[in-house]
Amino acid sequence: MSAGASVTKPLVAVTGAGSGIGAAVARAFSAAGHPLLLTGRRVKRLEALGLPDAMCRPVDVLDVDGYRAVVDEAQAAYGPVDLLVNNAGTMALEQIAAQAPEAWSRQFEINCVGLLNCTSAVLPAMLERGGGTIINVGSTAGRTLYPNHTAYCASKHAVHTMTEGLRREAAPAGVRVILVAPGMVDSELLSGTDSEIHRQAWLDYRDEIGGAIAPEDIASAMLFAYQQPQSICIWEMVVAPTRQLS
Repeated sequence: MSAGASVTKPLVAVTGAGSGIGAAVARAFSAAGHPLLLTGRRVKRLEALGLPDAMCRPVDVLDVDGYRAVVDEAQAAYGPVDLLVNNAGTMALEQIAAQAPEAWSRQFEINCVGLLNCTSAVLPAMLERGGGTIINVGSTAGRTLYPNHTAYCASKHAVHTMTEGLRREAAPAGVRVILVAPGMVDSELLSGTDSEIHRQAWLDYRDEIGGAIAPEDIASAMLFAYQQPQSICIWEMVVAPTRQLS
């Protein structure tokens, strides 16, 4: 959609916006009045959100040139990206001895390289103008180690480290970099796991703790962090079900 005359708030870009946390974030920030750049593999899902002033593009986070191009397109319509939510991610649960190399490579590529690709499309301009926010989606898996999660946990530990490094690089210019680390969330992330045994173990633990939290809970946390004055940076938010232990 083209920019409307009523658009007064800055542009928000969300990766992996077609489902789960990404879709909830898109809805929350749209309701708060922001125009959106929504990217993901399934453009029909992005469009099905039906949000006003939302530019929907099927760009892979590993396509750095493609992502930079759609950022330029969205900024021409709505002004500079003031917030980037690096949400795109994948999870494949398995022990390394039984896992295909492509499975762990894909997790590092999407969860880590993809995050840096998209960050590189907006961070230089944020540093130049002395403002802006980047929110990276980590995980409680980036704080601990779960059985059958070796590659996924390692990728999320990397996200946590990269976020802290980016925060230290960006802070002197007044740019905020925030880590939001969800615990168990009802989303499609588990669809990346082929092993029915590991899928069922995840579901069993979810039921044991009384259920996972909703993607909307993570979106609310992000909106809260973003809406703080630019002079305040919430470095890290861990949001999980109360009964989840680690």
